[in-house]
Amino acid sequence: MAFQERYHNGRTKLQLDPTICAENKRIFEEFFDWEEVKLKRRNGFTRLDEACYKTLWAYTTRFRVVNRWFQNKPWEKLTKEDIQKVYDDLEDGKIRGRSGLPLRDRSTYYNKVMKAKPFALAGKAELAQSIIEFSTRQQREVRFIIESEFRKLIRPLNTPQQQLLFWLAWDIGENINSLLQLKKLDFTKQRHHGSSEDEYLVRLAPAILKRSRTARSECTLYPETVALLDIVLDGLDDNDRLFHFGYAQAAKLMRIAVRKTNARVAPDNLKPTWKDLRSGMACHLLKKGWRLEEVNSRLGHKPSSSEIDRYISHLAINRHRPKQMMINSTVQDLQRELEDTRQREKLITDRLQRQDEQNEQLRNSLETLRKQFGDLVADLQQLDGSKLS
Repeated sequence: MAFQERYHNGRTKLQLDPTICAENKRIFEEFFDWEEVKLKRRNGFTRLDEACYKTLWAYTTRFRVVNRWFQNKPWEKLTKEDIQKVYDDLEDGKIRGRSGLPLRDRSTYYNKVMKAKPFALAGKAELAQSIIEFSTRQQREVRFIIESEFRKLIRPLNTPQQQLLFWLAWDIGENINSLLQLKKLDFTKQRHHGSSEDEYLVRLAPAILKRSRTARSECTLYPETVALLDIVLDGLDDNDRLFHFGYAQAAKLMRIAVRKTNARVAPDNLKPTWKDLRSGMACHLLKKGWRLEEVNSRLGHKPSSSEIDRYISHLAINRHRPKQMMINSTVQDLQRELEDTRQREKLITDRLQRQDEQNEQLRNSLETLRKQFGDLVADLQQLDGSKLS
């Protein structure tokens, strides 16, 4: 289902929900109308695109959640005590998410709802601003999938199309919703100038990317991706999409692959998601020696970003060079010691060889003396025999 349809369905459900008071429904409708205009004007659009609808759709969930926190009390009638209680409960971990754990993404609700336009429409944004004073953005945990675990996920997939989606997510590392919108015309087959191996140039156009991502073209890295693209692209027209299903089916594929293979992400052994393939690709390239700016560019990020910094910190990438220098120094010391040992061994070998040569000479001399002595004895015996006769 496209985000445009999700948004309209979510907006309609909010208006038809009998558990939400009419006053808050009016605020929701007023906000959605305002946000649609804002997104069009800020982006220079005449009509909203999928990225805009994704932004709007997210608010349908946020409003439902915040309305529940305030027990469906009209936002226009919220008191300082009401907002203070919700804020304290969030910060103290009393309000929990679906996982049963304290809500991690608190800042999104603070900055996009309670201190922003939705509460401003209720006349409560300034009050919320004065209360939400000490909030900090919680550092997200590092999680990524390693290559061997990723390759496990491919095994139960039945069709080249399904396998290709997984390989593109690992190889190119773009958001799953963007990959699902790729068309045949976004792929150009070429030869890598260095290895002369086949590769595809993948065009990631602005229309399919998140607003924070940079439009770019990326070369495939794996022969498996090339082989699958050869199969899937064959017979398609330029404007045909590679994948004839949406996010819901992709999420189902991931769940099936995880269930059948028991693949897990590092470092906490959790079940993989599509996002973990993107972060897995980034960590894999960093460990392979790619520079920070190269990995960031492939991810479509700015030259430095908090996401890539977390991976570098977790993998201790910025510790590798000093450690390698220490290892190199140790290796050099060992090489010097080895050379000294070899020189000593050579001296001992030469000395033993000379002794062997001297011993051989002595043996030869002794043998000569023995032979001469034998000849002398034989001569004496012959002489004695002659005298007796």
